[in-house]
Amino acid sequence: MKTLALAISLALLAPSAAFAAQAAAKPAAATTRPVPAWVTQSNEYAHILLKAQGEFAPETMSFFGVPGFDERVTDLGPDNGARFRAAMAKGRDALREKLQLERDPNVRQDLEIMIAAADQNIAGSELNERLTLPWTDAPQLVFQGMRGLLSDQTPPERRARALQRLKNYVGQGAGGTPITVLARQRYEERATDPAKLRPTKLEVEQALGNIETYSAGIRKLFEKYKIAGAEPALAAMDQQFKDYAAWARAQVLPQARTDNRLPPELYAFGLQQFGIDIDPQLLIRRAQVEFMETRAAMRQLAPLVAQAKGLNVADPHDYVAVIRALKLKSIPNDQLEARYRTVIDAIDPIIRKEKIVDVPQRPMIMRLGTEAESAAQPAPHFLPAPLVGNTGQQGQFVLPIAVPNPDGSALQYDDFNFDSVAWTLSAHEGRPGHELQFTAMVERGISLARTMFAFNSVNVEGWALYAEAEMVPYEPLDGQLIALQFRLMRAARAMLDPMLNLGLTDRDRAGKVLTEQVGLSPAMTKQELDRYTFNSPGQAGSYFYGYSRILELRMETELALGDRFDRLAFNNFLLDQGLLPPDQLAKAVREVFVPAQRKR
Repeated sequence: MKTLALAISLALLAPSAAFAAQAAAKPAAATTRPVPAWVTQSNEYAHILLKAQGEFAPETMSFFGVPGFDERVTDLGPDNGARFRAAMAKGRDALREKLQLERDPNVRQDLEIMIAAADQNIAGSELNERLTLPWTDAPQLVFQGMRGLLSDQTPPERRARALQRLKNYVGQGAGGTPITVLARQRYEERATDPAKLRPTKLEVEQALGNIETYSAGIRKLFEKYKIAGAEPALAAMDQQFKDYAAWARAQVLPQARTDNRLPPELYAFGLQQFGIDIDPQLLIRRAQVEFMETRAAMRQLAPLVAQAKGLNVADPHDYVAVIRALKLKSIPNDQLEARYRTVIDAIDPIIRKEKIVDVPQRPMIMRLGTEAESAAQPAPHFLPAPLVGNTGQQGQFVLPIAVPNPDGSALQYDDFNFDSVAWTLSAHEGRPGHELQFTAMVERGISLARTMFAFNSVNVEGWALYAEAEMVPYEPLDGQLIALQFRLMRAARAMLDPMLNLGLTDRDRAGKVLTEQVGLSPAMTKQELDRYTFNSPGQAGSYFYGYSRILELRMETELALGDRFDRLAFNNFLLDQGLLPPDQLAKAVREVFVPAQRKR
């Protein structure tokens, strides 16, 4: 669905008319702007679509604080696809009626965004139903749903509803049928059609390998938050997970595909959903140029880093060798949060001094991921707080420390546990990247249409990579080298994701690029390849593409304004637009920002 993806966790809401009051939970919390009248009106309209989507994915609505969905679970009942499309069409038609009467240009634009999102939801549902079998990693779905409620970011009175949600998952509540059984039924009713695309063997094996981790992770959540009376439902869950695993191993795995390529129509639609609006072949060619240029810059910088840090490497121009030497001084897991905090605390003053962007007054939160969180999402990510009715809760930068293997073992990262990398990761996931962007959307009163329904990875990931680049000049040399390494990885993503999905390379050759030329660990390489081939095919190119679109727009704006160009004003304006896709963002800059700056 065209909302913020819970599975990616990057997943940003302004207060709606019904939930506009936001009280600061801490004295240091920044003051939110008054919500403009047009935003209030737009958000009233947005609830037409939120309600329609919430009937089918209530966990997502609950996660972002929309009332009325805490106890409910995903609708995997019969004909759920057709029913979903009907609900989307009804909501879309209601929004079209509002558009006929609405005269405010801002509200009209928001209505058009929401109508387009509904159309895209309908098209995506039809396409997936026509081409694929509905495979669902049901244990992961349950873990994500429980983590959404059992969290420090969720008020205690809402956490208390977690038991009823668990009962609904295991068939002891509304509906009476376990979610694992419904997922199995939806798969089996179409499994006789040989033309339908099966899940990949790798993703099914990984899902099976994660089941015990999810089960243990859910139990730990109930223990941590002291939710009483859960044992009968938890015992049912354990058995249902085992039954689901036995079924998947016997029925799904033998028919799973070994070719990771997607039908071109399905891959093209995925790119469109993520916001990539160019031909994948063109994306590959642009990324190849970026890869070569970034690699050359790393070769120039590596000797300076080796000299400054006193590293003993045979060839100081060998940036991979220099990076591996930096990694030798690893940080123990029990010290990671404190060491990252040192860098995080140093970043805010730099952002303010250099006038990069306005910074929230509240401190940023960073923590290590649990074993189950790392299984569900094995990459560093930002976990938003409840954003409708937020009363001061904050999002969290979550750092995983391992990547699970299908056999239950784990590959340990060495990519995030050394001092040099903390600058880049903190800038991307924290400030001035995701955390600042998401916080700004709450504090600045951005409409739901421009956050939930305009959501695209090109905007979100493009801003975060741009934020990394804004910080590079103020970082130590070793931090700059790792920033370039991560930029190299983003160029590799934009090459390898489409190449793998279009059959232009294979997993082994792509893995060699990531380990030998980018310098990633086996754990990070596995996470990357899984992302390209089954976790989120198409999404990986959004980092490089979004970054390049912002750079293009900034250069155009600098040329248009000359000496009047103000970086702080430009970056703040980008945040004020929410999550508009590249073309709409560029239109806003050209038609609103540039004329306003010329009048100053």
